[in-house]
Amino acid sequence: MITHLKGKLVEKNPTYAIVECNGVGYFLNISLNTFSQIPDSELVMLYTQLIVREDAHTLYGFISILEREIFKLLISVSGIGPSIARTMLSSLTTEEIQKALATENVALIQSVKGIGAKTAQKVIIELKDKIVKTYDMENIVVSANNSIKEEALSALEVLGFVKRQAEKAVTAILKETPDLDVEKLIKLALKKL
Repeated sequence: MITHLKGKLVEKNPTYAIVECNGVGYFLNISLNTFSQIPDSELVMLYTQLIVREDAHTLYGFISILEREIFKLLISVSGIGPSIARTMLSSLTTEEIQKALATENVALIQSVKGIGAKTAQKVIIELKDKIVKTYDMENIVVSANNSIKEEALSALEVLGFVKRQAEKAVTAILKETPDLDVEKLIKLALKKL
């Protein structure tokens, strides 16, 4: 398999690039993010992914290994083909995709053309754990939980509960169900206190 191409940039377009390596020109489908980051210099290096179908062999080019890996993860989900994955990588940065998957942001994923509500949920279900484990996204999920936790604790203190007891209850609830909003977290904590 072709993993990368290093050669002369012959042509650059928002949807494709042509790179010449030892006299052979390679047509690479690229995302807008890759397009914006390809230097205008003659020598370029792009990471690649070859997609083989019955009727075509299509080469996709990426500016970084991370972008290529996210592309591979996206096309591993049934219902997401290379075209939709490329559209997603054109609409969102790799960081935005990782964060959206880690924090289960269905609306952001659904905002990509060609992805409906069911497909967005399917992408999150299938890729959240892989993204969190592979790219150390626990910190993003934890930081989102911490702000919710702080808001809940603040509200419980205002209601007259001792901070230490409230913190124990809130921490226990977040361990069992980490994906709660502030309102639900406070209601569950009130039942425990």
